[in-house]
Amino acid sequence: MYRVSNRLSKAYSVALAAAGLLAALGAGPAWSAESVLSGQDLINTKCVACHAAQGENRWFRISDGRRTPEGWDMTVVRMEYAHGVKLSTEERQAVVKYLADNFGLAPQETQDRRYILERRPNFLERAPASQVVADTCTRCHSAARIELQRRTPQDWGRLVNFHVGQFPSIEYSAGGRDRNWFDIASKEVVGVLAKLNTYDTPAWRAWQAAPAADPSGRWRVAGYRPGWGAYEGEAQIQPGGEDRYAVAMTLRYADGRVEKAEGRSLVYTKHEWRASLRQGETGEVKQVLGIEPGGQRMAGRWFAADNDVLGGDLVAVRAEAQSPAVILSVQPAALRAGETRQLTIHGANLDGDLQLGPDLRVLKVVERQRDRLVVEVAARSGARDGLRSVRVGEALLAGGLPVYRRVDYVKVEPEHPFARLGGNGGSRAKMPAQLEAIGYASGPDGKRGTKDDIRIGALPAQWSLDNLHAAAAEMGDLDFAVGRIEANGLFWPADAGPNPARRFGTNNAGELKATARVSDGRRQLSASVPLYVTVQRWNDPPIR
Repeated sequence: MYRVSNRLSKAYSVALAAAGLLAALGAGPAWSAESVLSGQDLINTKCVACHAAQGENRWFRISDGRRTPEGWDMTVVRMEYAHGVKLSTEERQAVVKYLADNFGLAPQETQDRRYILERRPNFLERAPASQVVADTCTRCHSAARIELQRRTPQDWGRLVNFHVGQFPSIEYSAGGRDRNWFDIASKEVVGVLAKLNTYDTPAWRAWQAAPAADPSGRWRVAGYRPGWGAYEGEAQIQPGGEDRYAVAMTLRYADGRVEKAEGRSLVYTKHEWRASLRQGETGEVKQVLGIEPGGQRMAGRWFAADNDVLGGDLVAVRAEAQSPAVILSVQPAALRAGETRQLTIHGANLDGDLQLGPDLRVLKVVERQRDRLVVEVAARSGARDGLRSVRVGEALLAGGLPVYRRVDYVKVEPEHPFARLGGNGGSRAKMPAQLEAIGYASGPDGKRGTKDDIRIGALPAQWSLDNLHAAAAEMGDLDFAVGRIEANGLFWPADAGPNPARRFGTNNAGELKATARVSDGRRQLSASVPLYVTVQRWNDPPIR
């Protein structure tokens, strides 16, 4: 039975890799012109042999759960590899679209766990609200995977039975063999999940009744890509019918780089935006965004299709003439007391007087356009550390401009980075770790590490690597685990595979220490974090 489970796990990984998740979700190339049945008709044709119809648009098991598009795609793929369901890529697209639209999640039901959909690297999630759920479920997968679905009490019970049948080692592997796992899961956990992740919710009923927003039109965008910096730009979205859209974007980075992107998107459940674009030197990227209720704003993350560690945050707001005035970002992201700098405010429909708060004086307006305002600003030498709000007419960016006297300390982010070996002829690419040195001011209280500290942002740094501890030095981790670290803090691990030159002939995994050294005038500041180089991830589902 272990071999069967392992085989199915491998088949699942291969099925996803072959089809490409976001392509299957309709965010890849344009949908085929091939005529296919509707999602509903496909379910009635190909699924009812096992999932009997139970009234109009309802089927056994299928209608007892609600999921994200990724969640439904995982379910459909499992039907293909485990039960032999035959679906073309176009048919799979149609089924997933139908299920996500009719048995999906409302925006409020996803907002706290979207990081897993956005594939944010090195993200430390909060534990489930229930300790018994944490002990029973999150030893194998994320809390987000649990909370991004809703089921009836009966279906939560069936899910426990499925786990025991599909993964029998769950009862005797670590975390399961020291307790009566099945009794706990079937009698305690099911009740907790049915209460915390209820199938029928007011949020979902309200969202089903809400009109769908049309995202077509002109948008202003802004965001931040670790290792590259802040960017701003615009997007033009053209409707293509059936919730499909053509997208053209321009991203302008603060360092002068420009990326143009074109591609296609598909919207699920009236708010789940999934897109695939060709973007400048980055190449093919995937977008996972959420359209906020009202349709005036969407936010999320984009990432390289072949390496989801590499990507950036994105916020977009409508920029039509009748759209509300909005400030998206300010560059540079912080001002130092006593300096005079050119400040650029990016947004949409910026009209009216500029207000920057105490200690900041506008010397002149350099440029004024509908979407951006460039001014020369002087920060008073005695300006106190703190966040200043930026207002242009009716548009307000609360606390959007940090003012600081000096860089008091730096931190390396993320605080617990890890990278994965890969390449070397294997099926898994290397997974890098993007490090940044973040400057902080101690804030009004003058104490480091308190709530009033001011985050200044990423600073240029000199990077170095070392063994994390004596055991790492004994194993030669620094010599074997390192590929290279680039000037912007992007760390690439060594090649995958057993290394005959290494002790025990083991692979190139290791435990390192990454140190950033930052110059602030004549002062030198530094910070370090552990950097773990581990093995490949072989089973990488859309929701981990």
